[in-house]
Amino acid sequence: MTKLNVCLSPALIPLYNVEDYIVVIVDIFRATSSICYGIENGAEAIIPVSLVEECAAYREKGLDYLLAAERDGKVVEGFDFGNSPFSYTKEKVAGKMVVLTTTNGTHALHLSRAAKKIVIGSFLNLTSLCDWLKLQNENVLLVCAGWKNNFNLEDTLFAGAAVEQLKTGDFKPDDAAIAANDLYQLGKHDLNEYLKKTSHSERLKKLGIEKDIEFCLQVDLITAIPVLDGERLIKLQRQ
Repeated sequence: MTKLNVCLSPALIPLYNVEDYIVVIVDIFRATSSICYGIENGAEAIIPVSLVEECAAYREKGLDYLLAAERDGKVVEGFDFGNSPFSYTKEKVAGKMVVLTTTNGTHALHLSRAAKKIVIGSFLNLTSLCDWLKLQNENVLLVCAGWKNNFNLEDTLFAGAAVEQLKTGDFKPDDAAIAANDLYQLGKHDLNEYLKKTSHSERLKKLGIEKDIEFCLQVDLITAIPVLDGERLIKLQRQ
């Protein structure tokens, strides 16, 4: 049996031998949802960096990069945009290189860099992602980006949705995967209503971006799977 594990916070990543896993990075509100949407819409690559300063440094590289920086739900002043999915439309990102730093998602990704492979998950590409994972015959670790290393509900609910699709195969879920799947059973009939209670949802509402929340909770809107190739996230080419 292959392992199906859920890491409920980036702070717990050191407890796993990530080199034994395909790691799925999950930051539903909003980084991984926007990354998936941007890659679907033809972004040449999205380059995840940890620090705002790293993102800003790309201005000096002489190429036409779009610079995206978010902290605490807001676009960092002086950057092209943040991590709203509505900034990752075809009109804005097709054929472009985007450099992205976010509060949680890019942090979780950088902590997972020793993994066999890193892919990006969201409700937007849920079934496409799970169908691909079923074919890999590899251990899977779903890493929830959380909020500043704390547990959050929306990422865990996505992990539970992925477990729901994967548990019918040869995967053996761990306790965190079972718990995430149990939570998903509570919320699956109306994800938006269930997640209205979350702290991140409240933060985004105060910023007036409820539409981002609704967008990020659409299931199977796209099929693209972003995969880390060196320093860049690109579209996975499936055989």
